[in-house]
Amino acid sequence: MVKEKVTITLDRAKATAACELVGTGTPLSQVIDLALDRLIRAERLRSDVAAYRSHPQTAEGDGMAASSVNDDLADGTDWEALYPEAGS
Repeated sequence: MVKEKVTITLDRAKATAACELVGTGTPLSQVIDLALDRLIRAERLRSDVAAYRSHPQTAEGDGMAASSVNDDLADGTDWEALYPEAGS
């Protein structure tokens, strides 16, 4: 990912509050980068939810999803022998 220096105007109180929430000592550029990542993720999720709501799942689609579930995971693997520390 290519990064470049830019000049921005921001509310210093918001920037200070954001830095404090993330952790003191975190450079403002990292806080802004994190904020942009979270904004992008939230907006993509909002868009996905809006798309789903405009075309909700049908009963036929629910049936197809339910029929593809495979509850038969008994394949003979001795998971406790493979991962003994997980049982303690």
